[in-house]
Amino acid sequence: MITVTEATATAGALKRLSDEGVSIWLDDLSRKRIESGNLAELVENKNVVGVTTNPSIFQAAIGSGEGYEEQLTDLAVRGVTVDEAVRMMTTADVRAAADILRGVYDATDGRDGRVSIEVDPRLAHETAATIAEAKQLAWLVNRPNVMIKIPATKAGLPAITEVIGLGISVNVTLIFSLERYREVMDAYLAGLEKAAAKGLDLSEIHSVASFFVSRVDSEIDKRLTVLGTDQALALKGKAALANARLAYEAYEEVFSGERWTALTGARANKQRPLWASTGVKDPAYKDTLYVDDLVAPGTVNTMPEATLNAAADHGEITGDTVTGGYAQARADLAAVEALGISYDEVVQQLEDEGVAKFEVAWNDLLATVSKSLDSKGVDAE
Repeated sequence: MITVTEATATAGALKRLSDEGVSIWLDDLSRKRIESGNLAELVENKNVVGVTTNPSIFQAAIGSGEGYEEQLTDLAVRGVTVDEAVRMMTTADVRAAADILRGVYDATDGRDGRVSIEVDPRLAHETAATIAEAKQLAWLVNRPNVMIKIPATKAGLPAITEVIGLGISVNVTLIFSLERYREVMDAYLAGLEKAAAKGLDLSEIHSVASFFVSRVDSEIDKRLTVLGTDQALALKGKAALANARLAYEAYEEVFSGERWTALTGARANKQRPLWASTGVKDPAYKDTLYVDDLVAPGTVNTMPEATLNAAADHGEITGDTVTGGYAQARADLAAVEALGISYDEVVQQLEDEGVAKFEVAWNDLLATVSKSLDSKGVDAE
């Protein structure tokens, strides 16, 4: 039981983060979290104003079985396919979470109170199938505050444009490179232009661009460690922040340009940068590194619960830690490149690995649910 004093204390750093213009979203969801009242408590006490999910999160949640037994039994009796069963369970969780966050959605005019659900990761390189899946997910969840996650692969870019053009809000995921990020923003603007041509209300369309952080340090730090020189080791822990800060610079540039200005009269919303993968992987770094050092107005930080708790307990929110650091960010990435570590190679590798990891998690989830359905089907007979 959290007392008022404890709630105020834990919310201190998180409130300061929110006051700086950073929306705090939780990077996790499960049936247990919903039914126990935990999600509602995080919204109430820890400034959480959104939720993101991904195939790995659902694999962990549904794989545990906790809270899903009754629905699994019903699905088995109905004889549904494993793919249908997984979508019924995941969309039920997203729908319930969206209902919990509906008050936030209404209070922020749709800016926050969002819950994201990802298209089948096996479709990451198929444009038409991704578009069809996005439409189906929006229909299945049937909540105005859902966001459909589409990966920022080459095939995903035209899908983003088409889905935004249909008036469906999108969370673009698995962005690692600055070049790809600019392509994502371009795809979003093209989608808004399509929606405007159809006469849709642009004020109701929202989007975030999930720019991944910690994985960049993990890969580049590994290569710096192999080099082992003092110069190389001094650059550890700098690439991810530099990359994210330069992404924010690109965001400021695009959303102050002529193309964007033409859309503002139609009440279009900026596509906010979302810092993803903010859990620190290296224990040598402070566990709030990718929270404290990525504070900028108009951003989202989606945190796993451990990072959320760490930020609440000992986060150091000292104001904007992004916009003054562009020159240093360029210098840090240039120094890494000068050591023979190819930025382009690293970010492409991370994108490929990200898609592959989500596909593996999804296949594992399908296997787990298939086994459960089989066992319950036997029991039902």
